[in-house]
Amino acid sequence: MKLKKKIKIAIDSPAAAGAGTQAKLISKHFNLFYLDTGKIYRLIANIKLAQPNKYSHGLIKKKMLKLTMKDLQNKKLLSDEVGTMASIISKDKKIRKLVHAFQIKSAYHPLKKYNGSCLDGRDITYKIIPDADFKFFITANTKTRALRRYKELKGLNKKISFNEVLKSIKNRDKSDYNRKVSPLMRTRDSILINTTNLTKRSCFLKIKQIIDRKLKA
Repeated sequence: MKLKKKIKIAIDSPAAAGAGTQAKLISKHFNLFYLDTGKIYRLIANIKLAQPNKYSHGLIKKKMLKLTMKDLQNKKLLSDEVGTMASIISKDKKIRKLVHAFQIKSAYHPLKKYNGSCLDGRDITYKIIPDADFKFFITANTKTRALRRYKELKGLNKKISFNEVLKSIKNRDKSDYNRKVSPLMRTRDSILINTTNLTKRSCFLKIKQIIDRKLKA
């Protein structure tokens, strides 16, 4: 599929709402460069946990300059411990500034082979791509999100209980919605998609229909 013009899609969501899955499906269908921005914070969190004595803003700055998509595919980044640390790290203004520079470059200057870009995270719709062609806020109820994350972790053979995951999701929400720096929020121009009772396929078709309608117009 070749679009008439480059498009930018911005997606914000709380943890485990299904935004990443939908962003991947949308990106594949419309041939967009996809970036899971939360994975960058998880990567930095993993560095802090693995190398606490070497961790510094200087080290992260160097890492951001050499960052590749392959770096973000490490399965260790999916652990609950890394997620909790990522939530703490994301409050650091200096770290956010470094990460934001990479995100903005990805959003506005994807490789020419792509029809545009699609980024998902917590502050994409108003901080990273405020002029996005499409903005979505994807959510689901807390228990549904916790169950999804629990199944994902069990699939990775992680020994963790559902109640532990539920508590973690609630803590992440509290941190994401209430932090002073780039908090998670739905902007007025973001389309709300609640995935609680939607299958991956039906959710994708709903979002695709919205995009198709605007592109045809």
